[in-house]
This record gives sequence, C-alpha cells and structure tokens, in this order.
Amino acid sequence: MRNITTSAYTPTEFTIENISDTVAKISAWPFEIGYGITLAHPLRRLLYTSTIGYAPTAIHIDGVAHEFDSMRGMLEDVALFIINLKKLRFKLKSDSNKEIVEFNFKGPKEIYGKDLNNDQVEVVNTDAYLATINEDAELKFTLIIEKGIGYVPSEEIKELLNDPKFIALDAFFTPVREATYDIEKVLFEDNPDYEKVVLTVTTDGQITPNEAFQNALEAMYKQLSVFDKITNVRSIIKSQATSNELENTKLLQNITDLNLSARSYNCLEKAGIVYIGELALMSVNELAGLKNLGKKSLDEIKSIMESIGFPVGTSKLSDNKDLLKKKIDELKAQNEG
Repeated sequence: MRNITTSAYTPTEFTIENISDTVAKISAWPFEIGYGITLAHPLRRLLYTSTIGYAPTAIHIDGVAHEFDSMRGMLEDVALFIINLKKLRFKLKSDSNKEIVEFNFKGPKEIYGKDLNNDQVEVVNTDAYLATINEDAELKFTLIIEKGIGYVPSEEIKELLNDPKFIALDAFFTPVREATYDIEKVLFEDNPDYEKVVLTVTTDGQITPNEAFQNALEAMYKQLSVFDKITNVRSIIKSQATSNELENTKLLQNITDLNLSARSYNCLEKAGIVYIGELALMSVNELAGLKNLGKKSLDEIKSIMESIGFPVGTSKLSDNKDLLKKKIDELKAQNEG
C-alpha cells in the first residue's frame, strides 16, 4: 500500500559492475514509479551524443588527388582504404584536441591498426585491417586526428579545412558502441512498486564505460543548469543534503568494507586513513604520494572506488565536501575518545 507523500523519494543506492574493460553495468535504485525511465532514456541518448572520443577528420595521401582515386601498388582503392581507416579507433597521447600525424610504409606489407601506433597516437583496435601494398609500393599519408563528440559529416569538416590537399572524412567521435537500459521492479520498505535502473554501457576502448557515463551526467547537469537562472532548485537541493542523508552513503564506512588486499590496506592504515570518504576526497596525486603505496595498490584502490560510484578525486562531492570532512573528523574524534 502506497503512502501519501509530498515529494518523490530520492534514490540512495548506486553500483557499477565492470564486466570487462569495455563493458559495465550501472545500477541505481529505488526510484518512484515512472522516474526510472524519465532518467534512463535521456542518459542513454547522452551516452551516444555527448561522450568524448577521437576520430580522423582529414587525410592527405601522397600521389592521390581525391577519394575516388587509385594508388599504384596498393590492393585497395582509395575509397576502400578510407573506409578501413575510419574503422580504426584512435587515442591521442597528449592533452591536445588535435594532432597531425604522418605515416610512411614500404612494401611488401599488410598494414594493421597496430602499425599506426607511435609517440602521438594509440590505436585501440590493433588487429583491424587497413591495407596491403606490394614490394614496389610506398604508402605515405598524413592524418588529422581530433577530439570531439557525436558525429560530424565530411561536408562540415571540409568547410573547416585550410589545406585543399586534404580529403575531409566523416568523423564518428562517439566511443560508445552500445547503451541500453532495463527498468526492474525492486522491493523497498515492503513496497514492491519501486524501480531499479540498470544501464549497460559498451565502449570501443577509447574510454572506459565509467568515463562515458560521467561524460553523459556532466552533459545533463550542464543542460539543466540553464534553469538556475529562474529557480533556486540547486540551493534547495543543497540545503536538503543533511548529515543524516550523508550517513546513508558508503562514504562513512570503514575502508575494511572495500575488501582491499593486505598491502593496500596496510598502506592506508599507516597513513591514518580510516573511512572510504577520505579516499573520495583525495586527488589521485595525493593518493599516489602516500608512503609505500605502489602502482598496483594505487590501481586497485582506484578501481574499487570507481566500482562503488565514488572515484578518487570525484567531483560529485563538491557541494557536500565540507560536510563530509566534518562528519569524518567527528567520527575519528569519537573513536579516539
């Protein structure tokens, strides 16, 4: 039997199950009836349209005038070569939004994604086939690789090119290969009519599913922020973030609940870290700077914190950071007393 209420229940449970490096299940509950799909559907759309990825936007091939040309000594014509090229998934090794990368191959050779790895870029799908050149051929080309979101057609990219020798490419930036959601019934406070949202996110390896989900959330928050100009919703929400609500999160649980390896746990214990919230408040550099904390332990802690929805250095706590620090200090003082 449902009770009469004056506001919808705010979900408190959140988990991330990393099935592989490129697949994750993200669950949140309990939602009031109808609220699950209200949030899940726009998040799914934003996962496709607002996650940041990398793509080649233009190419120049020595001796080639246009995309319908052919190249002596190469098995593929230029059009097929470009189709194969667009299937490669790149990552830039610098923080730049754009890299111009030169490649030079001499035959005989079968060229795969792994052959394009260098100091500037990394190809995620290393086994993807690109082209075959014979013993007399030399394939020399220059790629412009950029960071972006969504899909940008070659016609629009052509307008941005300053060099006429480059061929504009359709750019598929999105690193999300698939995003689906299920709405499940969940029992909450003896009421079976609450909902659980389960999002399954698959990426191409350019970024992790968790990073893709964070991109989508940030995009949603930014789009909704326009309404801050006409309402004080944000300040109302902030004022409702009481200490009682904070206590319902995992942040005030002991780090023993993370089931860390003995080495990782001992390093944190020696550093005086007792509560999970202390890890969420630290930056990655601060955590890495702890005495005797090696890379393996660092990666373990980062992975576990990410899986519970509070990555190390998370921005999710910006509004409640001071409150969390205060609660942790109070708990430590009680334990010392």
